[in-house]
Amino acid sequence: MTKNPNTIADIIVVGSGNAALCAGIAAIEKGADVLIIEKANEELAGGNSKYTAGAMRFVYNSNEDLMPLLKSPEDTRLPNTDFGSYTADKFRSDLLGFNDGRALSVEQNILIDHSYETMLWLAENGIKFEPIYERQSFEKDGRFVFWGGLTLAADGEGVGLVDAELEVFKNKGGRIRYNCSGVELITQNNTVIGIKVEDENGVQDELFAGAIILGSGGFEASSELRKKYIGSDWDKAKVRGTPHNTGQGLKMALELGATEYGFYKGCHATPMDLHMKNYGNLDIPHFERKNYRKICYFLGIMLNANGERFVDEGIDFRNYTYAQFGRAIIEQPGHFAWQIFDAKVDDLLYGEYTFHDAHFVEADTLDELVDKLDGIEDKNAARATIDEFNNAVDPNTSFDPTIKDGKGTLGLKLAKSNWAQTFDKPPFKAYPVTCGITFTYGGLKVNENGNVLTEKGEIIDGLYACGELVGGVFFNGYPGGSGLTSGAVFGRRAGYGAAKSI
Repeated sequence: MTKNPNTIADIIVVGSGNAALCAGIAAIEKGADVLIIEKANEELAGGNSKYTAGAMRFVYNSNEDLMPLLKSPEDTRLPNTDFGSYTADKFRSDLLGFNDGRALSVEQNILIDHSYETMLWLAENGIKFEPIYERQSFEKDGRFVFWGGLTLAADGEGVGLVDAELEVFKNKGGRIRYNCSGVELITQNNTVIGIKVEDENGVQDELFAGAIILGSGGFEASSELRKKYIGSDWDKAKVRGTPHNTGQGLKMALELGATEYGFYKGCHATPMDLHMKNYGNLDIPHFERKNYRKICYFLGIMLNANGERFVDEGIDFRNYTYAQFGRAIIEQPGHFAWQIFDAKVDDLLYGEYTFHDAHFVEADTLDELVDKLDGIEDKNAARATIDEFNNAVDPNTSFDPTIKDGKGTLGLKLAKSNWAQTFDKPPFKAYPVTCGITFTYGGLKVNENGNVLTEKGEIIDGLYACGELVGGVFFNGYPGGSGLTSGAVFGRRAGYGAAKSI
């Protein structure tokens, strides 16, 4: 390829989250000069990745596979820890469980097959991980037992992951420009040769490169696009990540003939504190924002504005259900619900329920608690729902949060399949929740090198995509931790692919 004399870098990456940074690191490894442009200022850069808990789902067969990934392999808890295994077959089964009858997509198979090698690649670059003892294990018979196939998170969670990747990127010679928003792709002879950008003052410029990698996220921060693609209720969802993911990267690619690909009605959603501010509450530190999630519903029940249960709270481990249950909540009357617990599970509720800014009501009797459930007009219906639930709990099966214990309800029209316990130990607590949206599933079609494709399956020369912009990875939900892994897998591939083309 003949280099444009105005070229500012071999490759320009749009965005600075996990996927974009992995693309940048990979491209530099192959000898490319890389510039990242980021819409946000330095403090708020990092996309949605900074708002995550940093958990990453990947294939592993034993404790031994995890050791090269750990920041602290000398941790004294490790000899007493059962991580189990998470095989490729189990990953496939989990993804199929969210596909609504679809076969695994090409993109899903890539995610599975390259998940562990990508984790090793990150670790070899100095990006290390820690076991998620607090959220993914329960202590049983003196041992830490992990559940749900999700074991490790980046040191320092999402913020730590982005900071570590950015440090690697810079140390390898990568450059980054903040307050620099992509506006329009520049083409010549049907090849992308650059991008028009705009700074925080609206001043525009043109940047030229041998290739452009779009890693700028989905459209979850655009209420207009949420309503268009996901549904009319979705303008009411709270955006729990960056305000900058408004779909601009998607728009720029579609304007060049890229094809919409994947499940545009799908998104990562999660139950959130009803009173959380939009965009993850930007006036508190990043590490605190995760505490607005409320994902221990499996230890209790959820009631809607009619005083009715509307999901099987114990159908599976919560990292397999929170995305669907976030959607279920936004579709309820008033777009909210109450999560109800009794004191038996106090020591099992995660820190997000004891967080200093957690909103809840408390009472010594169920009648008093129900009276405090704002937004539920028919208190008698709510009380009847709780009574019916209590009377239906199987008394002969033992409660065990480390497994799907089969302690369910009997005879209810809407069962609770596991972890069902009667509400009989005060004080009783209820937490108001709504739906928080994190990222969208619909995106672009890319080939094995990360090249963006047209509706006819032809490549758009010079244009690559990764992260949320890759469609076909998730459909009606996803097993928790897969999103960051997908970003790393497809970011790495796009970086290698773009570097190969210049």
